[in-house]
Amino acid sequence: MPDGQSRAEHFPGPLHRPPVRGGNAGVPDHHAHHPKLQHHFDDMEQQAEASTLGMWVFLVTEIMFFGGLFTAYLVYRYLNATAFQEASHHLAIGWGAFNTGVLILSSLTMAMAVRSAQTSQPRGTQVGWLAATMFLGLVFLGVKVIEYSEKFRDHIVPGPHFNKALWEHPSGAEIFYSLYFCMTGLHALHMIIGIGIMTVVSIMAWRRTFNANYYTPVEVSGLYWHFVDIVWIFLFPLLYLIGRHYGGHA
Repeated sequence: MPDGQSRAEHFPGPLHRPPVRGGNAGVPDHHAHHPKLQHHFDDMEQQAEASTLGMWVFLVTEIMFFGGLFTAYLVYRYLNATAFQEASHHLAIGWGAFNTGVLILSSLTMAMAVRSAQTSQPRGTQVGWLAATMFLGLVFLGVKVIEYSEKFRDHIVPGPHFNKALWEHPSGAEIFYSLYFCMTGLHALHMIIGIGIMTVVSIMAWRRTFNANYYTPVEVSGLYWHFVDIVWIFLFPLLYLIGRHYGGHA
């Protein structure tokens, strides 16, 4: 090798050296990292911010997805205003209102689950709040099963067996129920996915994974759950309340 050249010159670019964290200067501290800190993040705060940002980006795509359905609903409602009121009048407002209360309560239990993880509560407390959230989600789905069963029984499911004789405006009513099943069905699917996520988070909580230093999975799962609840807050008045005055009913 010629004089004045070092071996490193044959490998251009900076040489990787582990960061120095505490201890004696020049001696890398491999035990300073939190066990849940991934290698591509500098610290737990950065990892939490990246996870939260990722969930918000995902929720924006979900907003655009449901936004398309809401736009279709508004267009067809404008074109079939009377038919939509007539069809909406046949929905059970009592079940819809009950489910709205159930989801609002589930948002509270979800917030308490996040808080219990943030404050390093015992695993029983964390799992208890998560279990309460899942239970309320199952109650919501059970009510939807009852409602769907009634629609199939009365033959008001869009398709070849749709009971057109039941309606004064059958074509508009069928459009309404097409949107009803599409929007509430996709919402129910998101609820099922949310319950699956909560099941995984509950197992992690039972294994004492979460404390004041690490609770990101609970927090981002809570964001998803709250989003699903908010979607229903829009669906309930759009689908259930527009027909309250149809035919002179108060």
